Amino acid sequence: MPNLKDLKNRIASVKSTRKITKAMQMVAAAKLRRAQEAAEMARPYAERMQTVMSGLAQSVGNSDGAPRLLAGTGRSDVHLLVVMTSERGLCGGFNSTIVRLARNRAEALTRQGKTVKILTVGKKGREQLRRDQSDRFIGHVDLSDVKRLGYAEAARIATDVLGLFDAGEFDVATIFFNRFQSVISQVPTATQIIPAQFDAPDGAAEVGAQYDYEPSEEAVLEDLLPRGVATQIFTALLENAASEQGARMSAMDNATRNAGDMIERLTIEYNRSRQAVITNELIEIISGAEAL
Repeated sequence: MPNLKDLKNRIASVKSTRKITKAMQMVAAAKLRRAQEAAEMARPYAERMQTVMSGLAQSVGNSDGAPRLLAGTGRSDVHLLVVMTSERGLCGGFNSTIVRLARNRAEALTRQGKTVKILTVGKKGREQLRRDQSDRFIGHVDLSDVKRLGYAEAARIATDVLGLFDAGEFDVATIFFNRFQSVISQVPTATQIIPAQFDAPDGAAEVGAQYDYEPSEEAVLEDLLPRGVATQIFTALLENAASEQGARMSAMDNATRNAGDMIERLTIEYNRSRQAVITNELIEIISGAEAL
């Protein structure tokens, strides 16, 4: 059984840890409000852009003038997986769920005889994937110095991805991230961005019929598709940022509660040990008095 001094030191240590986790929970809650607002404000723009491009894509169809970002290379032999995770830890299973989804996709593609390449965004995902996927790495985007995510970061990632596509490095590109739903719910999501895929939202079919495009639908789509890739990446980054803070807030709340439970158990053990010491001292005093 630990002595009283060891128990007292351990209680003090756990109390100090609880203060840290509580402070981190409050910081994550403050950051979550800003990140959630940014993610929710970006959704209508991304959805409307998807609607416009969906209508254009339906009009262009499989014509010979369809842009390569829409038509693809005609093959699906080489897949690029863009895995977006956080730069910092202490956020529960936030990074692990994204990595697990990407790893499962890589294994499934490999069984199909496809070649897999990985571009990581965020240090934590790279650290986890390095264990068994390091031979597939072709690049990494470091956002550790970015205090607040902006469109410029998404545009930089999109430029790298589009450059690889133009160089013939891959046929299909998919981004992996967590879509924010609530503090306790983040959904691991995989979205194909090249060749562009559209879910045809309500009203998308009427877009081409309502407007005449100048110079042509193909030319407009050629210009919009790279921006669409950047917009999808930007939306994913914002969703990830909100999900990260939500996961960290939840993880730190659980850690604070666990620290409180541990303090209660240690305090009970300390009191019992202290009572045992006092009882032994009384027995020794009484025994000594009787011996006299």
